[in-house]
Amino acid sequence: MIPVKGYNGQKVAVLGLGRSGLATAAALTEGGAEPLLWDDSPEARAKAEGEGFTLTDLTRHAALEGVACLVTSPGIPHLYPAPNPIIARALELGIPVDNDIGLFFQSAAGDEWAEMETPPKVVAVTGSNGKSTTTALIHHILEAAGKPTQMAGNIGKGVLSIDPPQDGEVVVLELSSYQTELARALTPDVAVFTNLSPDHLDRHGGMGGYFAAKARLFTMGGPDRAVIGVDEVEGRFLAGVLAQGPQDDRVIRISATQKLDDFGWSVFARKGFLAEWRKGRQVASIDLREVKGLPGAHNHQNACAAYAACRTLGVAPKLIEGALHSFAGLPHRSQLVGERAGVRFVNDSKATNVDSAAKALQAFPKIRWIAGGLGKEGGIAALKPVLGSVVKAYFIGHSARDFALQIGETPHEICETMERAVSRAAEEAQAGEVVLLAPAAASFDQYPNFEKRGEDFTARVQALIGG
Repeated sequence: MIPVKGYNGQKVAVLGLGRSGLATAAALTEGGAEPLLWDDSPEARAKAEGEGFTLTDLTRHAALEGVACLVTSPGIPHLYPAPNPIIARALELGIPVDNDIGLFFQSAAGDEWAEMETPPKVVAVTGSNGKSTTTALIHHILEAAGKPTQMAGNIGKGVLSIDPPQDGEVVVLELSSYQTELARALTPDVAVFTNLSPDHLDRHGGMGGYFAAKARLFTMGGPDRAVIGVDEVEGRFLAGVLAQGPQDDRVIRISATQKLDDFGWSVFARKGFLAEWRKGRQVASIDLREVKGLPGAHNHQNACAAYAACRTLGVAPKLIEGALHSFAGLPHRSQLVGERAGVRFVNDSKATNVDSAAKALQAFPKIRWIAGGLGKEGGIAALKPVLGSVVKAYFIGHSARDFALQIGETPHEICETMERAVSRAAEEAQAGEVVLLAPAAASFDQYPNFEKRGEDFTARVQALIGG
């Protein structure tokens, strides 16, 4: 646990009692603060009480009097589309509003770090797509290289639940826009920006607000190194803002679509090969085509980001190459779950928006595509240009019929349920094809989350193939 510093003897309100909220409460107590806990959900309040926490009704008008700070969970809106009433009240009173990420950066480093031979470092990863895979891959490479490391944030543990970092340790954090937007302290040693595509726009008041939330990771404290995906204009803009010029190697540009050999430091992938360039010459190359845990150009971008981050930490290219081959991938993200008679079954349940589904659809040549769920604004019409690899689509869930109307001449079938979609796709698939779950939709019509949807797909595939 990371004891929270700066609030000894003071009252700190905690709104939201999920994983991060309860971890925050414990860390505040450990740091000598008095946490006042509340959640708008009766179920969450009951769970917190069951774990021994005392509740304070923060909805009362005077509940925030004398409070030094309000710490809120990432999922609770504080500005758009409308602030939670408790947060709105704190803002009216001038009470600072923070989250567990801000408390972590405020509290993790201690005087003992100065006495260590190699002070710990923090790598923070954000972006629209690929940040979980990139975070896990960095962590995996560091483990393979023998470096002590912990992984937390939007993946793994809550940031305040990790052990205090030891000599030479690297903490790798995945941070969502919800987390970066509000944190009052953001001071990673290495910050990674994978890419940007429309998502959570209602929460951020549009695309500009969404990008601004991501950019705070780079502009708040100024990382020693910034790894920036430049395949979108926002990434190119961010790299330009941070760098003093094209030869400034504090900014490492990465790409999965273009050659970047005119910069001080760059890492890019083309035709399945990753290349590292420094000061006008290539210094390393890795063949990614046989790295089974990272299929497709989108995963090659993740590999470039992880490679660049680990190079800034002194990991040798050969060590990174070996670790890439031993990386099994994350569940629900281009995860190979089985194979039968030359047909592969891939679970990409995390592809909950059009952009991530497009990347999955471009990763394989012949696809039996399972998609659908609770569709997002705009549906899937934007996927038409990448449907050339789809042999047939099998639609499930609430938006199945809407999706069918948006894919032009692509063969399709309305299956409604995962059970029927898997059965029909497996029945019709030929050797060399891939049965791919890439929903391009939220899961909440039929499942509590994308993980449960992916688990259902995996279980039905394994039942079919005898896994």
